[in-house]
Amino acid sequence: MHRFLAPVGVAALLLTATQTLAQMPRVELTASFYRIEAEVAADQASRVQGLMNRRSMAANQGMLFVFTQADRHCMWMRNTFLPLSVAFLDEQGRILNIEDMKPQTENNHCAAGPARYALEMNAGWFSGKGLKAGQRIGGVEKSPRPR
Repeated sequence: MHRFLAPVGVAALLLTATQTLAQMPRVELTASFYRIEAEVAADQASRVQGLMNRRSMAANQGMLFVFTQADRHCMWMRNTFLPLSVAFLDEQGRILNIEDMKPQTENNHCAAGPARYALEMNAGWFSGKGLKAGQRIGGVEKSPRPR
C-alpha cells in the first residue's frame, strides 16, 4: 500500500507546484527601451520559492520580488540552478545596486539602501543592456500589492 501512495503523493506535489507557477501573476516592465516580462513574487511563499529549481529562463524574462516594506533586503541562491543578476529597486523603481549571484550558493546579496523591489534576471542582463544604479525600471507600480 505504501508503494502506491508514494507516487500519488509525489504527483500531487508536482501538480501543486505546477499550479502555483501557472498562477503566479506577471507584469510587463521596461528598462530604458527594453521590455521585461516578469513573474511577480508578492507573497511570502512565492518570495521564498523565487526561481529555485528552474533550469532555464527566456532572455527578457525575470522575477520581480515585491516586499511589504522598503528595507535592506538580501537574496541568496539556495537550490537555484541559474546564474542570476539582481537589481534592488527603491519605491519609484530606481536601481539602488545590482549584484551578480552564482548558482547554488548561500552568500547574501543585499540592497545598498531601502529596497521595495528586487528584479532577478539572467546573469549579465543588466550590464549587457548598460543599466546601472540610478536608472529606473518602469512598471513596478503595476505589480500586485505585497502580502
